[in-house]
Amino acid sequence: MAQPDSKKIFFENLSGAGKAIAVLTSGGDAQGMNAAVRAVVRMGLYVGAKVYFIHEGYQGMVDGGENIREAKWESVSSMLQVGGTVIGSARCKEFRSHEGRLKAAHNLVQRGITNLCVIGGDGSLTGANLFREEWSGLLGELVEQGLIEADAVQKYSALHIVGMVGSIDNDFCGTDMTIGTDSALHRIIEVVDAIMTTAQSHQRTFVLEVMGRHCGYLALVSALACGADWVLIPEMPPEDGWEEKMCQKLSATRSRGTRLNIIIVAEGAIDRHGKPITSSFVKDLVVKCLGFDTRVTILGHVQRGGTPSAFDRILASRMGVEAVLALLETTANTPACVVSLCGNQSVRLPLMECVQMTQEVQKAMDQKCFEEAVKLRGRSFENNLRTYKLLAHRKPESELPTSNFNVAVLNVGAPAAGMNAAVRSAVRVGISEGHKMFAVNDGFEGFYKGQIKEIKWGDVGGWTGQGGSLLGTKRTLPAKHVDKIAEQMRKHNINALLVIGGFEALECLLQLYEARATFEEFCIPMCMLPATISNNIPGTNLSIGADTALNAIVETCDRIKQSASGTKRRVFIIETMGGYCGYLATVGGLAAGADAAYIYEEPFDIRELQANVEHLTEKMKTSIQRGLVLRNENSNENYTTDFIYQLYTEEGKGVFDCRKNVLGHMQQGGAPSPFDRNFGTKISAKAMQWLSQKLEETFRRGRVFANTEDSCCLLGMRARTLVFQPVVQLREETDFIHRIPKEQWWLKLRPLMKILAKYKTSYDVSDSGQLEHVIHTRPKESDASVAM
Repeated sequence: MAQPDSKKIFFENLSGAGKAIAVLTSGGDAQGMNAAVRAVVRMGLYVGAKVYFIHEGYQGMVDGGENIREAKWESVSSMLQVGGTVIGSARCKEFRSHEGRLKAAHNLVQRGITNLCVIGGDGSLTGANLFREEWSGLLGELVEQGLIEADAVQKYSALHIVGMVGSIDNDFCGTDMTIGTDSALHRIIEVVDAIMTTAQSHQRTFVLEVMGRHCGYLALVSALACGADWVLIPEMPPEDGWEEKMCQKLSATRSRGTRLNIIIVAEGAIDRHGKPITSSFVKDLVVKCLGFDTRVTILGHVQRGGTPSAFDRILASRMGVEAVLALLETTANTPACVVSLCGNQSVRLPLMECVQMTQEVQKAMDQKCFEEAVKLRGRSFENNLRTYKLLAHRKPESELPTSNFNVAVLNVGAPAAGMNAAVRSAVRVGISEGHKMFAVNDGFEGFYKGQIKEIKWGDVGGWTGQGGSLLGTKRTLPAKHVDKIAEQMRKHNINALLVIGGFEALECLLQLYEARATFEEFCIPMCMLPATISNNIPGTNLSIGADTALNAIVETCDRIKQSASGTKRRVFIIETMGGYCGYLATVGGLAAGADAAYIYEEPFDIRELQANVEHLTEKMKTSIQRGLVLRNENSNENYTTDFIYQLYTEEGKGVFDCRKNVLGHMQQGGAPSPFDRNFGTKISAKAMQWLSQKLEETFRRGRVFANTEDSCCLLGMRARTLVFQPVVQLREETDFIHRIPKEQWWLKLRPLMKILAKYKTSYDVSDSGQLEHVIHTRPKESDASVAM
C-alpha cells in the first residue's frame, strides 16, 4: 500500500544531520563490495551525515588512528567497477577479545560514531551484533578508565548496526543473493565456456573444482548454467554407489556422440559418510573406470577476482542505500538488521535470525540430515537442485510417463541471450513429463510454412551457453496466417504451445487467443516466456536476455571511461537500445555510474539538458575527470544523440570535451550471462510443468479443449513471485503504441541513480524494506528467486 507523499522526500523526514556513519568490509572480499561502500558514503553524505571509512575491517577499528578516516564524495569516485574492496579487509583475532572490542569502542566514541554499516559474512555480522550488545558496558568501562567523559555514555548510548552480506558463496540464509555471487558465477562460466572448446577438440573430460567449503551454491548453479554432466555438493552428497552411476552417465553421454564431459565439484563435497570427495579422486575414478582422457582445473581465487557484474553493482548500490535508510530509522530498541534481497525487493531481516538459520544448515549437515540442509538453504537452492536433476539425468524410456501429448516450442521477435537455455529446459522437462516435443524454426513464419520437426533430448545438448536463437526467430505475427497455422497444428496434432520471445510474442498470443473463436486448433494450453533485451513486457519485472545486455553495456562503459584515463576531462554520450523502454539506459546507468540517463518515460526539455550540463561542469571543475551520459534510442525524437553530443560539446568548452558512442546490436549478441541461463532454464521448466498440468485438466473425451482465459498465460516475475497471468488481462496494463507496460518498477531506481550522481531529488521510501522475519521472507506457492 502506498505511503503518504510526505514520506517521499525522505531527507526532510529522515535527516542524517548530526549523525556519524562508519562503513567497513570484513572477512573474505567479494566483487561488488566497493559499489556498496560507494552507495553508503554518497547516501550518507546526501542526508547530511558524516561518513567514515574503517580501513582493514575490524583490525582497523581496533587499531584506530589513520585507519578511520572521514569520507568525501570524491573518495568513492571510480571505484564502482573495481573488484575486491578498496578500503581493505582483514580477519582480526583481537576483536574477538573483550580488550579488542574496548579499544574499538574507544576509537568510535572519539569520532562520535554510533552507526555501523558492516559488509561481510555471517562471522563478521555476528561479531558486530556482539559489539552492539556490549556497547553500553564498554562505554562504562571507558569512563572508569578515564578515557572518555561521563556525559559521553548518555550522548552515545546506543550503537546501531546494519549488515550487508558480501560473500561469493551465497551461504547466508535470508537473502536470495549475496553481494559477489553473480560475479563469481561469471568467472566460473567464462572458464567453463573456454574449457568446453578445448575439451571438445580432444574428446576430454574436465573436472572443475569451484569454491564452496560449506555451501554448494556456486557448483550447483554453474552446473545448471553450463549443463554439466555431474555435480557434487556438500548439502546433498551422492547416494552410495554413485561412482558407478556417474561413470554409466558419462559413458552413455559419449555413446550418443558427445565429445566432452564436464563434472563440477564444490571444494567441500562429501559422500554420505562425511568423507571428502576431491577433484583428483573424481579424475582418477574416471580414468580407471572409463579410460577417458581427463583433466582437473581448480579455479581457486580466480572466482573472487575481476570486475563486478552489472547484477552485483545494482544489488550492492540498492543495498547500500537501504542500509543508510535503515540506520536513519533505527531506534535504541531496534534489533540489528541485515539488508537482504527477496525476489526483486529489498527487505530487512533481524541479523541474528539469519545467522542462526545459517548455522542450522551446518548443524543439519553435521548430523547427516541432508534433506533438511537443502530446505534450510531456501526455496531458491531447492528449486535449483530439483531443476538440475530434472535436466541432467535422463530417465530410461521404460520409466517415462506416456502422456501422448505433442508440445511445440518456438521463438518470436528479436533474439535474446538465454533463449536457447529456455528451449533446452522446455524440451528436456517435456520429454521427462512424457510428451513428444516439436521445435518450430523461424517463429510463426516457420510455423505456417511447416518448418516443424520433433526434437529429442540429445538435440539440445550444449545449448545453454549459446547466444542468439538456434531455432531461428522472426517478428512475423500470426494474424494473417491463422488458417495455415491451424492446418499445421492439425497435421502435427499440437496439443500445447510454448512461445519464448519479446513484445511480439505477447501480441502473437493475444491474436491466437482471439482466433480460438474461429479455429478450435487454438483451444489448447498456451504459455509465453518473456525474452527480450529491452525488458518491456507487461506482467513481469524481468525478461530473459536483459541481464546479458546490461553486462554488455556496463563492460563497454567501463572500457570507454578507462580510455580517457590520463587525458583531460571528458564526457561520453552513450546511446543504448530498448525501443521506447528506458530500462537498459536507467539500470545500465546505475551500474556504470552514469551522471544522467535520458529516457522516453521521463520527459525532458532543453532546460533540463542545460541544468545537467551545468551540474556536470561544476563536478568536473572540483572532482571528477570523466563523465558518462546514457540516452535511450527513442527517448526524444528531437533531442537526438547527436544533438545532446553537440550541446554538451558547446557548453562544456574550456572545461571538458565530448565523445559519443552508439552501442547498437552488440547489446544483443554474445554468450548469455549466468543469470539469463538460469532464469531461462528455471522459468521454462516451470512453464512446462504448468502446461502438463493444464493438458491433464483439459483432456476430455479423447481430446484437449482449453478456451478459458487462464489457459493462455504469460509467466512473469512480480516483485517476489513467479506468476502465471492470462494475456487478455495484461491488455489493460500495456501501452501498445510505444510497446511498453503502463507501470514499470525500475523507474523507482532513477532517483537512486541521480542521488549517487550528486543531484538533489526526491526519493520514494514507501517501497523501502520493513523489518520482517526470516520464516516470512518467501511466498509459499512459488520460487521467489530473481536470479538463480
